[in-house]
Amino acid sequence: MTTTGLLGGSFNPAHCGHRSITLAVIAALELDEAWWMVSPGNPLKVGASDMAPLAARLASARAMARRAPIRATAIETRLHTRYTIDTIRKLVRKYPKRRFVWIMGADNLGQFHRWRDWRKIAREVPIAVVARPGYEAQAHAATAMGWLRRFIRPARQAKSWTKWSLPAIVLLRFRPDPNSATAVRRADPAWHTRPASPVTARTTRT
Repeated sequence: MTTTGLLGGSFNPAHCGHRSITLAVIAALELDEAWWMVSPGNPLKVGASDMAPLAARLASARAMARRAPIRATAIETRLHTRYTIDTIRKLVRKYPKRRFVWIMGADNLGQFHRWRDWRKIAREVPIAVVARPGYEAQAHAATAMGWLRRFIRPARQAKSWTKWSLPAIVLLRFRPDPNSATAVRRADPAWHTRPASPVTARTTRT
């Protein structure tokens, strides 16, 4: 079985924080690779005025993922899915020789209860939550955490995630990364109008 982490998001744009955190998760969970699933449109961000076209966001993700065990993809456009639960279910059926784990930041855990069928997501795949500065209290007080708390697995057992019964969630803590897509857009609002490259992507720091 090929172990694969799934990190969904807008990647508007992808930046070095995405890369460093993903590599840290790959090491912590001993993954073969991670997939960055660039969303065609986040249902919780409908109408966002600063959302770049999918092609530009995917290009920035592919540039940032180069020379790493990370695959940037817009697979949801091929699967014709909009919600995470539908995407995960189709991926599990489409790739029976892969084991998937869902990766999210603590900021997303804070609103996880707003995701469609979020409890069913937790019953489909293990969830790895990455701590983010400023969101820890919000994540632990989140509505979803009230239900998920009973399924927390110790971080020291993270490498055994393929053996866990579901639901299962692990909280991972790494060296904080100050980068954010919001800061990149603020510093360079026209980033999506230029061809993406690893050099350009790596220099868009806060």
